[in-house]
Amino acid sequence: MNPKHPIYIVSKGRWDSRLTSKALEAMGVPYYIIVEQNEYEKYAEFISKKKILVLPQLFLDKYETLDNLGETKSKGPGAARNFCWQHSIQIGARWHWVLDDNINGFVRLNRNQRIKVQTGSMFAAAEDFVDRYENVAQAGFEYRFFAGGGRREKAPFRLNTRVYSCILIRNDIPFRWRGRYNEDTILSLDILKQGWATILFQAFLQNKAATQTVKGGNSKDFYDYEGTLPKSKMLVDTYPEYARLVTRYGRCHHHVDYQPFQANKFVRKAEIKIKKEVNNYGMVLRQCRR
Repeated sequence: MNPKHPIYIVSKGRWDSRLTSKALEAMGVPYYIIVEQNEYEKYAEFISKKKILVLPQLFLDKYETLDNLGETKSKGPGAARNFCWQHSIQIGARWHWVLDDNINGFVRLNRNQRIKVQTGSMFAAAEDFVDRYENVAQAGFEYRFFAGGGRREKAPFRLNTRVYSCILIRNDIPFRWRGRYNEDTILSLDILKQGWATILFQAFLQNKAATQTVKGGNSKDFYDYEGTLPKSKMLVDTYPEYARLVTRYGRCHHHVDYQPFQANKFVRKAEIKIKKEVNNYGMVLRQCRR
């Protein structure tokens, strides 16, 4: 099975690594990749031109950076993500996926074991799950390094928390990406503050590369020379009632209190009837020989 909603990869300066693109190609999952005009030909050497969309300058010009730095530095990936949102609406989609470009595959967490997923079934399962509810605005997959292995077992999903890097977004909600930095956390907080609900799947995981470990993207534009303080400070300045500065993993980071949003209720659609039979979406566990 493959997802019914379009998948977009936002990419910059990573035509050589293409981790997310390679992962989806191996899984047979269709996608678009969003690039800037000056990098189009470089990506086209490796990816079919039918899959490449060029970011229109208009989205960069109109992007709300939440600072007064103007054009002095990169505006981050938010403008390209807003283009994905608009493009998906124009092709008639009700939801869309937007993925970072440094995800090295996907796994299913089963009995605390992380098992590589080789088809798009996990995307389809997530889509059907969120479609049961009237008021879920955003969903996505937890990071692989936060689950499985020697860690304690986790529930299949968490409710009303942040969603990063591999995100399923409902198209008709009244929000858009904003912020030069930390736009993912800001969008999650925008959604939750207005009473909408979010789902972070832990039964399905993304193998996201750690910050500053893959060349290109935000690492080149921001973190390689200015660190993570401006990123965290922008979030704290935007949502001081929920966020504060902390030090983690040897660098400046942010901490967000999502507890106030646990009261956001999930409203199941009246016509939805939950079947007792288990639907594994065609997923079968196979043990590979070494």
